[in-house]
Amino acid sequence: MLLSQLKYLTALAKERHFARAAEACHVSQPALSAAIRKLEAEFRVPIVRRSNRFIGFTHEGERIVAWAQRVLAEHDILVENVRSLREGLSGRLRIGAIPTTLSSISLITSAFSEMHPLVTLSVVSMTSKEIERALADYQIDVGLTYVDNEPLENVRQQAVYRERYALLTEEQGLLDGRETITWAEAAEVPLCLLSPDMQNRRIVDQAFRRAGVEAAPRVETNSVSALCSFVNETRWSAVMPHAWLSLHAVPEGMRAIPLVEPEVSKQIGLVVADRDPEPVLARALLDTVAVADLQARLDLHHPEALVPGITL
Repeated sequence: MLLSQLKYLTALAKERHFARAAEACHVSQPALSAAIRKLEAEFRVPIVRRSNRFIGFTHEGERIVAWAQRVLAEHDILVENVRSLREGLSGRLRIGAIPTTLSSISLITSAFSEMHPLVTLSVVSMTSKEIERALADYQIDVGLTYVDNEPLENVRQQAVYRERYALLTEEQGLLDGRETITWAEAAEVPLCLLSPDMQNRRIVDQAFRRAGVEAAPRVETNSVSALCSFVNETRWSAVMPHAWLSLHAVPEGMRAIPLVEPEVSKQIGLVVADRDPEPVLARALLDTVAVADLQARLDLHHPEALVPGITL
């Protein structure tokens, strides 16, 4: 049995298509199929359910795929450990992050990158559910998501900061002069919100329900940047996380008004799969964040302190 055969198998599990799996592994499709058939011969069980295309794995195949993912992950961890003894940490750290945290990734990883300049970062936008699945399937090393809202299973976590919320709206509009706005009042203005598959949207909807109202957004999107674009081009408003506002200038002609009644905040944290051995690079990132006061950095720019067009 060769590691390359296991890599081909896990690529097939990820792509669910023979040709795409072969392309991802930089081999021909016949070579990939032959390698998997050799695994089937060695295990003496069918791994892939076949017709004229890939249709899934057998029961035995699912167990072998999970085992192959674990073997490859532990091989990578061993390589990282041995290499770090001689050269320091190197390699690629794969991060899955929910959209509302993407603007804070550079802040979260800056100290880590300075300490470990040979490590490269791969950052992918994912929903919280996708992060949980990707950790379980060894597709990412660490996730950045909510840790105190919808339960996460089989993970270890490191708190990073608490997310709060403000209404991003036009500066000279109907809300001109308001220092705060209630969630019930915010439901009455034309809104742009993240799409329902985003956990942030579910948190926002829960806040509206706690205020006794239901929001009917004019626009739904899975992009935080798109929310700002709609506010900029229309007279609509958007519920925004304060971390995003903290790390960007409030666009000219807009203002951010803190949302109150109820007060809402959710914990953002780094998560890794609850298994041993831990990915070396992921553990190094968690340890770096544990001694950093990122909350204080973000709270310097909570909406009360934001000035249009200026990042303090």
